[in-house]
Amino acid sequence: MLRNPNQSRVPLVEPPYDAALTALGPPISLFRAFAHRPDRARGIQGWGSYYLSRRCALSLRHRELVIDRTTALCGAEYEWGIHIALFAAKAALTGDQVRSLTAGSPADACWTDPGDRAVLAAVDALHARNDLTDEEWAAVTEAVGADGAVDLMLICGWYHAISYVARAARLTPEPGSPTFEAISRQPGGAALPG
Repeated sequence: MLRNPNQSRVPLVEPPYDAALTALGPPISLFRAFAHRPDRARGIQGWGSYYLSRRCALSLRHRELVIDRTTALCGAEYEWGIHIALFAAKAALTGDQVRSLTAGSPADACWTDPGDRAVLAAVDALHARNDLTDEEWAAVTEAVGADGAVDLMLICGWYHAISYVARAARLTPEPGSPTFEAISRQPGGAALPG
């Protein structure tokens, strides 16, 4: 049993921050944990600079659907909260859609776009079965193309790994990040935090 659930299990780099941390981005706890090993931080920064850029085969919206759903399914409130706070509005996600990503399903009424539904169904299938049926593959490649499907699978896997670190290391939510509970208490159509 962890003695203090509000304290990280891994050491976090403290200021002044070096180039390994600043290359990752703002000094959030996750990056401060990664930055203890500069080679690891550089490797993570290289992957992150691809999937968080326009070079990724997924649109920003589909990328965020993948990340938000994966981290929610993994129970990684820390990483989920960061992405909701920073990207939900940019991805044009409604309050109902954020609630559905957190505890709903691709069949929820808020998902009217077949492409969004296909992306979410693929994420759910990968999480549950580590595979896609022929029908799921056809739907997701129709929605995002074959390159998009490959990026979707890689991002799902990557955010499983991030979720493991965030949960097992007991990273506490960043200031201003929403929680699962706060989102679930919002009435339908309520504005998102942030």
